[in-house]
Amino acid sequence: MKRIILTVIVAITACMAADAQKFALVDMEYIFKNIPAYERANEQLNQISKKWQAEVEALTLEAQTLYKNYQNEVVFLSQEQKKAKQDAIMAKEKEAADLKKKYFGPEGELFKKRTSLMTPIQEEIYNAVKDIADLRGYQLVLDRASDSGIIFGSPKVDISNEVLDKLGYGR
Repeated sequence: MKRIILTVIVAITACMAADAQKFALVDMEYIFKNIPAYERANEQLNQISKKWQAEVEALTLEAQTLYKNYQNEVVFLSQEQKKAKQDAIMAKEKEAADLKKKYFGPEGELFKKRTSLMTPIQEEIYNAVKDIADLRGYQLVLDRASDSGIIFGSPKVDISNEVLDKLGYGR
């Protein structure tokens, strides 16, 4: 008898605890695709990235050309000339590597540009999600686009369109 009462109490407590927690889902990819400023920022980043990549590739090509010329001329060069050509090749390769690091490194120009363009948009979305969560009493909001652990999410708990409406991009 005590066991049955204890089981019933545990079951009721579990049901109450599960009922008390409210959660929602958002699809950040969907939200980003529906915000024109995000698409413009992405396009701008792509153009800058291509431009900088071309600069790096040009320096790399120069280094490769210097190396090929060196290989063709090596038998005719004195030790001093060989050393000078090798130093020039290494300097050009280092210049290309340094430029690549400057543009594409972890703290590079592309990272800084992405941060400056995307952070305001992301903060605006975060604030909209937070406002909706506070208004509706959600204790947890998950991003279904980035969490591969979510197998199914009911459209009833997806607030992506509501976030877009709050941001002024509703349909």
